[in-house]
Amino acid sequence: MSNGDAGTGRTDARRSEARRVVITGMGAVTSLGNDVDSTWAGLIAGRSGVRRIEAYDPSRLASQIAGEVRDLDASGVMDRKDLRRTDRFIQLALVATRQAMDQAGLPARLEGDLAERTGTILATGLGGVSTMFANVISFAERGPDRIGPFMIPMGIPNMAAGQIPMTFGPLGPSFATVSACASSGHALGEAFEIIRRGDADLMIAGGAEAALHEALVGGFCAMKALSTRNDDPAAASRPFDKGRDGFVIAEGAGVVVLEALESAQARGAQVLAELVGYGATADDYHLTLPAPGGAGAVRAARRALEKAGISASDVDHVNAHATSTPEGDKTEIQAISTILGERARHATVTANKSMLGHTLGAAGAIEAIVTIQTIREGWVPPTLNLVDPEDGTEGLDVVAGVARHQDVRIAISNSFGFGGQNTALVLRRWES
Repeated sequence: MSNGDAGTGRTDARRSEARRVVITGMGAVTSLGNDVDSTWAGLIAGRSGVRRIEAYDPSRLASQIAGEVRDLDASGVMDRKDLRRTDRFIQLALVATRQAMDQAGLPARLEGDLAERTGTILATGLGGVSTMFANVISFAERGPDRIGPFMIPMGIPNMAAGQIPMTFGPLGPSFATVSACASSGHALGEAFEIIRRGDADLMIAGGAEAALHEALVGGFCAMKALSTRNDDPAAASRPFDKGRDGFVIAEGAGVVVLEALESAQARGAQVLAELVGYGATADDYHLTLPAPGGAGAVRAARRALEKAGISASDVDHVNAHATSTPEGDKTEIQAISTILGERARHATVTANKSMLGHTLGAAGAIEAIVTIQTIREGWVPPTLNLVDPEDGTEGLDVVAGVARHQDVRIAISNSFGFGGQNTALVLRRWES
């Protein structure tokens, strides 16, 4: 055995090869349900999770609606004392992680070689914002002596990625990706690359967001980024519809277990799907607006397809980023049309944010999970509230209103963030 591989039986030459990466576990907490099955059932039923905000009185805000997670119970992963010392975004991450590990057949706590071969990337767009705001208010009103000692470890964005090893034991590469709404697309993609190059055999990867603080929602309102359709929350998120007036903010978490194929086979784990391609690009254009024509999105998807060795003509489905913002949706329509070319009329497109709201840094992971479910179950969730389609959608097969049965073998999941940061993941049906 070569140095550094004692007990694993791997050679340096084998570790240098790009390995196949599969998904063996998934966990999700969303406005439609506190696990993957309930979230998926809500999506297929075409049910919206968007309602008037209940966490506080939103009447001072222009946008008073959100996709809130309800009845969160993190007591199964943390004791009462730790819950008090942990921000909500971390609790969401831990609950979803436990679900994903359970489905993957991993023990309650990883030990020994398994722990050393497993890493963690947990993304967030904003981190523990409620903790930070609460302490800033305490400081402003009562002085520095009233700042809590857990302000920093509860608030900093990397702490969910840090809490997962402390709670569940993985000892491999561990960090957070923070790239706005592309954050967990980057998390899954970088985890994929870590496994491919042999720096880990398993990666727990995903994203979590709990950003429904009044001041933060007020900040998005000041940008004119949020929908103000407060009288009809379920109809507020309208991807690709001409009547859209902004996105609906939401909270949630999505986590997957990514694993080298040989590791999954050695463990006898069930393979849910295969991640075969990942692309990441920058726009170099604007703080919040995408590049004209979705140029960065096009380059990300083409890179992901190239890495997967797959032609655009083989793509069956696109899970769109589609936030319900005027410019964002328009450029993504153009990007999808450019990427797929003649295939665009035959590949289905869906926008999950029409039901879930926009979970910011968690969106990419949650939507990758929905894409995997689409591949496994053969059903495409609908895009709600698409009444008056945006110009250009006539060239796309957007599944509107009602879920559709479809055989999906290869799918793309898009995620884009403020600052012009783009990711694309290519997922394929598992075929041994």
